[in-house]
Amino acid sequence: MTATNNGFKVNSGEARSGIHYKMKGVTLNVLDVKISAKDTDGGLAVFEQNGFTPKGGPPLHIHLYQDEFFYIIEGEYLFQVGDEKYLMKPGDTIFLPRNVQHAFVQLTEKGKVIVAYMPAGKMEDFFKTTDAWTSPPTLEEIKTVFKNHDMEVVGPPLKAD
Repeated sequence: MTATNNGFKVNSGEARSGIHYKMKGVTLNVLDVKISAKDTDGGLAVFEQNGFTPKGGPPLHIHLYQDEFFYIIEGEYLFQVGDEKYLMKPGDTIFLPRNVQHAFVQLTEKGKVIVAYMPAGKMEDFFKTTDAWTSPPTLEEIKTVFKNHDMEVVGPPLKAD
């Protein structure tokens, strides 16, 4: 894989690959790749995540090899990083270091965030895999897919209350 030597633009509402990934079985969120691992030789992947899952979010998990950050564009979220919880509003940024448990729950009807992974790891393939589910996965299937993409589920999703 070779990083691109050219700049590029990805228009609002579009994905770099043209594919809108849905996180079926985990949330109803839609993720658009804005900067692909292929663009950065695996150093970075950036997604726009449109949140359509009020009171929903991923299980508490750990990324084994990646740092992650979220920038809130729209809506409100509650994040847990380690044992700390943070209420997040538009304009807020949160950093999630590798090997630290974290999760989030969307508190509003809709939300929108920019999420980035450094290095990119297997995140594009993770979202491609969840998009391919045709029926709700079991907890064991979710744990297996997380594990196959260098993450570990360590607890249930956060509650909105």
